[in-house]
Formats: sequence, C-alpha cells, structure tokens
Amino acid sequence: MGSKILVTGASGLLGSKVVKMATLQGLDAYAAYNDHPVSKNNSIRIDLRSPDQVRAAIHSVKPDYVIHCAALSDVDKCEANKELAWSINVEGTRAIIKASKAAGAYIVFVSTDYVFQGDAGGYSEEDATNPINHYGYTKLQAELLVKEMKGDWTIVRPSVIYGSVPAAGKVNFALWIIDKLKRMESVKIITDQWVSPTLNTNLSRMILEVIQRRLTGVYHLAGATPISRYDFAVKIAAEFNLDERLISPSSWKYMNWAAKRPINSSLKVEKATKTLNAKPMMINEALSQLRKEIEADEV
Repeated sequence: MGSKILVTGASGLLGSKVVKMATLQGLDAYAAYNDHPVSKNNSIRIDLRSPDQVRAAIHSVKPDYVIHCAALSDVDKCEANKELAWSINVEGTRAIIKASKAAGAYIVFVSTDYVFQGDAGGYSEEDATNPINHYGYTKLQAELLVKEMKGDWTIVRPSVIYGSVPAAGKVNFALWIIDKLKRMESVKIITDQWVSPTLNTNLSRMILEVIQRRLTGVYHLAGATPISRYDFAVKIAAEFNLDERLISPSSWKYMNWAAKRPINSSLKVEKATKTLNAKPMMINEALSQLRKEIEADEV
C-alpha cells in the first residue's frame, strides 16, 4: 500500500496516538494541527476554516490516506457557538473531502456515538441516527458528506476516548479521575449515562488496520464494554488501587450542561470484532493497558 498518511487533529488525544503508532509501523505520517503545535518533523498547520489552506496542505503532502480526527468536540461550546461548530465540523470536513479527492487519497472520518439519540443504547452501524445536540448534528452532516464521496472512505465511530497522556491542553475523563483520587479529592459521577469508553491506543490500532486493509463503510470502533460513567470511574479506581469511596453517585439531572447528552449512546462492536485482527478491547483489558502506558511514561 502507499505509505503516506496525513492525520488531522494530530495534537489531540486520538490524532497524536495515530501519528505515533503509524510512525512505529514504518509509515510516513504527517501531523496536521491548528492551535496546539506538535513536535514532529512532518508537521503542518491546517485551519479547517480555510479551504485554501486545506487544499494547499493536502496538495503539498500528496497523502495516500487522510485520517480526519480534527473537530470542535466540546459539546457545550458547539451548542453555544453553532456557527463555529458548523464551520469546523461540517465545512472543514467538506474542504478535507474535496482536497483529498483531488489528491486521490482514501479518507477515514472519525465521527462519534453522539450521532445517535441515545434513548436505547447498543447501536449498530445500521441503526437510524438522530442527534439531540448540535455537536452530534454537525458530525452527522459531515458523515453524510463523506458518504456522498466517490472513492474509498471509511467512517469510524468511537465513544468517550481516553488515554495515558493529556492532549491539546485537555485532560481526558480517565486521567481526571486518577488525578482527583490521587489527591484524595471526592468526585460526583453520574450513574445514568451509558457509553462505550474507548482507549486511544486500541482505537488507533484499529484505524491503522482499516486503512492497511482498505476497508470501507461505517465501523463502530469503540470499547467492547457498555458501561455507566459511574461504573467506569469505579473500575478506574480499582485498576489504579485508588479509593473508590471518594466517588459518589450523581445524576445527569444535576449537571449544568448547555447541551443535551444522550442517556445511552453505547455502541455495538460486533462488526469490528468479526472483521478486524485488532479487536475492540473489553474495559478491564483496556484499563490494564492504560495503567501500563502511564507507568511506562513515569519511568
């Protein structure tokens, strides 16, 4: 296969891991960022709000594959600033698609579980989408643009991505829990929102297999364990030998969110499990991997 990959959102939690793992696999990975520069030779700045900049960057790199991770993913910010969310998540994706088609590149678009209404959970790739917030709506509109594209494309949907290192100035849910409990600070976590937490290492490995095998269509590449936010936090505490008594149950009804959240947006991963060699990980296996990565970073 061609070995040149352009990863957008390369300073983020997923993009940074994809670049790192692609490089370890001997692929020629280019790291595209906007607000948070990345320390890599093959790095390039792309503002998704500038179609000219997107076109120039992709034309100069001439990638065989574009893994489009970049997005405005702050759900409440998307709700408060809908035009900004649209310009980045929809029009930015449109620009990526157009430039990628011109370069003859295969696209992997990273979407979200939030394209679903979230009243049922256990969503498969064939289930009807019906987002209840603007973030999910913009990601769904971007999916529709990808599906209209002639050529090879894949849409992947993860859920609540977490990993061992803070990225793009943000601490993910797992690291936040670990930090709070290490400081012996109590946390309130909701018991009535269910997700499919996805370790970025596992997700990156699956995405790289998808492009190497040139699989096409929609794939749910999420963790294999549907779980409540509260139970996820308790499992993190257990894996890291922290005091789970500091975790107290709460409800989404008491959260001061600007945007609605799906109650149960957990994803079925049977298609990925059957198709891929790199399988979606069960939560205990994924948290064990997370602990090993954190311990390795601390050495």
